[in-house]
Amino acid sequence: MGDIAKGVLGGAWTLLVGWILPTALNLSVFFFAVAPSLHSAGPVARLWPTTQAGATLLLLATSVLLGLVLSALQNQLYRILEGYLLWPGAAYDYGCARRRQDKWDLRDRLKLMRLERRAEQHDGVLPVIATADLALLRANPRITRAARKDRRRSGVQRALLSESLARYPIDDGQIAPTRLGNAIRRFEEYGYDRFRLDTQVLWNELTGTAPEQVRRQADLARTNADFFIALLAGHAVVAAAAAAALGSARADTPLLLVTAIVLGCLIPLWYRSTVVAVDEWAAAVRALVNVGRKPLAESLGLALPSDLEAERTMWALVTKLSRLPYNERRSALDPYRSGGGPGS
Repeated sequence: MGDIAKGVLGGAWTLLVGWILPTALNLSVFFFAVAPSLHSAGPVARLWPTTQAGATLLLLATSVLLGLVLSALQNQLYRILEGYLLWPGAAYDYGCARRRQDKWDLRDRLKLMRLERRAEQHDGVLPVIATADLALLRANPRITRAARKDRRRSGVQRALLSESLARYPIDDGQIAPTRLGNAIRRFEEYGYDRFRLDTQVLWNELTGTAPEQVRRQADLARTNADFFIALLAGHAVVAAAAAAALGSARADTPLLLVTAIVLGCLIPLWYRSTVVAVDEWAAAVRALVNVGRKPLAESLGLALPSDLEAERTMWALVTKLSRLPYNERRSALDPYRSGGGPGS
């Protein structure tokens, strides 16, 4: 009974902080800055409470209701911001090409700084291949312009460049058209890149068997990103409502303009905050894969091989068994089921 209560409370906490709280903040701005200008409108006038207690109750009830709706729509909200949903094909291709170039530029800038540091340590003497790479990087005008600023960066600032590069997936073929899409895609591919464990296919099995603490870390880490997503989406709606309310008969034009402008300026900040918040989410998912592979294998009746290459083969077979219709080739998983597979 205690475990059930903990699970319910944990789910309620992520829902409250991730979706209901930012919805309440957005509704507070709407009720204070936008609703008075719409008060004369028929539906608004009929629904608007006449007492302070009524207004508070309306705010709480609406916050819970809309928070639940946003939580139900979270996949769609994420997909829009990741660049997968409602993006025209040309915009998607352009975004992918731009993000791919950004990744390459970050990689080359970091490589140039490493080579220049090695050259300083060895009095300008480098192996032939390293010398050729250094000359090639210095011949790139885009990298050269960025290098002028990079040389003035502190060690901490240079580490932030490495952090930015780490927000991209390893495989260039997995590049998404937005920064948020890449920040999420890099941990979605982590299990497959390292172990051939496709977490997109086996997510429910993985989270269902992983240690409770690790699973909770992943849920709580996602809550931070959910908070900024809900805040961002609400800001966009309230800003649009403020702009639309400018045409009403009782419009408070200065307040509506300030509201629309301030919220519009905050949207990029919340988007950037979401990208940064995904770092903790990515670390939690990485821990989930690293720690949860063994209990997942045991729950599936498999013995985790001691050889890494054999383990990669096993997870590839498990993924295919879950994703594709069965055929005789899936019997290659039998040695792992009996615990006598390669590397065991």
